[in-house]
Amino acid sequence: MAIDVSRFREAFFDEADEGLATMESGLLALENGQADTDTLHAVFRAAHSIKGGAATFGFPDIAEVTHHLESLLDAARNGSRELGASEIDALLSATDCVRRQVAAAREGETLDHDTLAPVLAALEALQSAPEPTARAEAPEASGAAGWDIRFVPEPHLLKTGNDPIAILRELRTLGNCEVACDISALPALAELTPDQLYLDWRIRLHGEAQEAAVRELFAWVEDDCALEVVPLQAEHVEEPEAAEVAPVAAASVEAPASKPAAAPPPVAQAEQSSIRVPVDKVDALINLVGELVITQAAIAQDSAGLDPVKHERLLNGLSDLERNTRHLQEAVMAVRMMPVGTVFSRFPRMVRDLAGKLGKQVKLQMVGEATELDKGLIERLADPLTHLLRNAVDHGIEQPEVRIAAGKPAAGTLSLAARHESGQVVLEITDDGAGLNRERILAKARDRGLINQDPATDAEVWQLIFEPGFSTADEVTDVSGRGVGMDVVRKNISALSGRLDIASEAGVGTRLTLRLPLTLAIVDGMQVAVGDQIFVLPLGDVIESMQPQPADIEGVGGRPSLLRMRGEFVPIVELRSRFGVGGEQPPLTEAIAVLVEAEGRRVALVVDALIGQQQAVVKSLASNFRRVDGVAGATILGDGRVALILDAADIVRGLSRAQAA
Repeated sequence: MAIDVSRFREAFFDEADEGLATMESGLLALENGQADTDTLHAVFRAAHSIKGGAATFGFPDIAEVTHHLESLLDAARNGSRELGASEIDALLSATDCVRRQVAAAREGETLDHDTLAPVLAALEALQSAPEPTARAEAPEASGAAGWDIRFVPEPHLLKTGNDPIAILRELRTLGNCEVACDISALPALAELTPDQLYLDWRIRLHGEAQEAAVRELFAWVEDDCALEVVPLQAEHVEEPEAAEVAPVAAASVEAPASKPAAAPPPVAQAEQSSIRVPVDKVDALINLVGELVITQAAIAQDSAGLDPVKHERLLNGLSDLERNTRHLQEAVMAVRMMPVGTVFSRFPRMVRDLAGKLGKQVKLQMVGEATELDKGLIERLADPLTHLLRNAVDHGIEQPEVRIAAGKPAAGTLSLAARHESGQVVLEITDDGAGLNRERILAKARDRGLINQDPATDAEVWQLIFEPGFSTADEVTDVSGRGVGMDVVRKNISALSGRLDIASEAGVGTRLTLRLPLTLAIVDGMQVAVGDQIFVLPLGDVIESMQPQPADIEGVGGRPSLLRMRGEFVPIVELRSRFGVGGEQPPLTEAIAVLVEAEGRRVALVVDALIGQQQAVVKSLASNFRRVDGVAGATILGDGRVALILDAADIVRGLSRAQAA
């Protein structure tokens, strides 16, 4: 029965993406002199794996490009070619090409061969170029006497689907082989585990085969074995050497009896450490756990009035349920966590190419790549970070001659760091460039009518660069200058319930600090009451709350519209009228004003009462009902009622639109 391989293609695409990321980071490390031969081998293995997968799943164009790419890498691996700037450029271009091919294959398309032709031509030209003269002394180029091969697989090799006997069989196609098998680790028959490998081999391969050809046969198992390939010494060719190594045919059942406990059987420490699970299944699991959390909260609320003496066992059980539910919730949420390094990995290449294009020298330093963040957040974080880094290279880092004149190193330093802090993920982008120009920003803001009077603090001045269309660039280029990037950055970060702060000093540099929640599936919120309705305000948006005094209220048209909070007038939004909640609005001096901040603006939300803080499991309102302005989602309270989770950024935008109308 034919196997439908199309169902496994998605796994190939995912593995190809990972392989391409490995190749790109490895090539950049090789270019910067920060890598060793292990890095080169890792890049080669990634290319080899993509080629094999592409051929298996019916993508010959991808296999063709990776074959040429692999050949050039193999020449570097066996020492016949050094990877200089032209080779690295060609390999990176080929990596980009394969990435586009994989993306096209994912959509059921193929790249035009005219697109592939320049990449293939560049690789072929480098392969056909004369090798450095130093290569003439390489011993493996002759392959005269053959190779002495030591192949020691890891015990778990069979579980990876690889067959060592098939590899030995392929070796015979390269020449005559003398194969000896070491059975000293073989346990007694009763202790044998069928999927564990206890054998290793010594092979003497006679012939003209090149070392690269020999190693290529082991490429699929290179990470799961110890492999030694050395030139075969002529005086050893005829030597049988059977003292410790028994021939394969001698691996009979009586052999282990002579060594009952010579080597303990390997334990299963090398079990497969991860599995691939579709995101949909993880989201379904998280959703069920969310329902469990809601049910547990409802039971806890219903049982609050029970007599602790009469119902001691029941209340103890409910306490255990609460604890185990929280642990389960944390464990399931951890499944969606991914290291931010998965998105960081794309930036070294981008910074390198952009700096080269602008004639600048930039060193990118990355710290905290292992910091974990929800997968959904990571995927939506790539575009904002790309904008911020491109701006830092374009506007922050100066040209080398300018930096030298200012007493700085010719190469600027750009740092991208991530860390956990107070239940949030903090990302910092720091450069040692020119810093923001306060006077220039203010002049531009006055020209565009964005401000009537100068802001009091630097932080307020820096926020002006997030205004739509704002740019201080003298000319528009294909990198920046149109002022359409930073306002999008702020909107995207606000959509992630994040905040972006700027600190800058002229001539010293700029630091952008981005704070994000760990996940969007659960939010730490403040419950507030308006009439008979409960709303949830994400704690990240809340600054403070107060009961207004008559002297703090300014009205327009007989209605309060501004509230003075700590010397600053902020617009008032009455949630009762904003969401059409029934009942009469009490006097403002009897209500509570909650100050929230989003997209650089603050508003005072008027509520009847504060209830308390509680985690809320976010349910999508748009997918279950429809999108509602000012609402980020909904949650179910412990008493079964539905509460709306407010979107402060959307409320601020709505207020701005109303004021502009």
